Amino acid sequence: MKVDRPAVAAKAVAALRKLYPDADCELTFSGPLQLAVAVILSAQCTDKRVNMVTPALFRRYKTAADFAAADPAELEGLVRSTGFFRSKARSIREMAAAVVRDFGGKVPETMAELLTLRGVARKTANVILNVAYGKSEGIVVDTHMKRVAFRLGLTRRTDPVKVERDLMACVPAEAWSYFGIGAIWHGRRVCFARKPACSACTLSAFCPKRGV
Repeated sequence: MKVDRPAVAAKAVAALRKLYPDADCELTFSGPLQLAVAVILSAQCTDKRVNMVTPALFRRYKTAADFAAADPAELEGLVRSTGFFRSKARSIREMAAAVVRDFGGKVPETMAELLTLRGVARKTANVILNVAYGKSEGIVVDTHMKRVAFRLGLTRRTDPVKVERDLMACVPAEAWSYFGIGAIWHGRRVCFARKPACSACTLSAFCPKRGV
C-alpha cells in the first residue's frame, strides 16, 4: 500500500500534539553543556538511568574546562552504569576539550559546528539545538523515532541520517522540533518495539502498521 507521506505526517503531528501537548526532553540538565553530556550518555541507555548518574556528575564537573581536565578513571567511574563507559567518558572529555579550544567554552549553536565535536552526531546535535537553543535544523532520530516512522510508513530506511532525510521531506518544517520529541514519547509509551499497543493508539486510524 502506497502511503501519502505528507498527509500521514500532518495527521501524526496533530495527533501527537493532542496526546502529548507538554512533550519535552526527559533528560535532566541545566544548560547546553549538561545536555550535551547527558545525550552522549544516553546512547544505548535509558534517560532514567542517565538521570540517576548526572546529578553527581554535574556536581563534580561544572564547566567544559572541568570535563576536559577530568581524570579518565574518575569520570569512567561516575558514568559506568550507563554502559560503554570508557568510550563515553572519552567522548565527553574530547567534546569538552574542543568546546574550550574552538568555541571559547560555550557549546556551539549550529549543526555544522556541533558535528565537529567528538561523540556528537546529528541526533545529539538536533537535541542540543532544539532543546537548549530553540533552533531547528533537523529532526531527532533515535530507535523510537525510527520504529514509529517506519510503522507510519514515513520511511523505509534504517540508517538514521536517511530516516531523518525522509522525515524532513514530509513533516512540515515548523513541526520538526516537536515531532522529534512527540514521536519518541509515543514510542516509549504506546508504540513499543514488542507488542505495540495498537488497540489503544489514537494514530491507528491512519497508521499502516508496517512491520507489526
